[in-house]
Amino acid sequence: MGIDKQSEFAANLQIGPTSLGMVRLYIEGEGLELPMDFTPEEAEEIAEEIRAAAVRARGMGESGKDGRPARSKG
Repeated sequence: MGIDKQSEFAANLQIGPTSLGMVRLYIEGEGLELPMDFTPEEAEEIAEEIRAAAVRARGMGESGKDGRPARSKG
């Protein structure tokens, strides 16, 4: 499955610090428990990537399906 393919799989995501000074992303779904620990610096890099992806996704949502800017209705 690629990053741009929709899925029916649902999971819960928890994010928080650990007692060892790491940042944990904990993903739990059907038969899946996936704890992922990152240094604070790595977590900040991930946060930057998420923000950048959100900006790109927002721009894609404003485009038509053919990639051209959507026309305003007015």
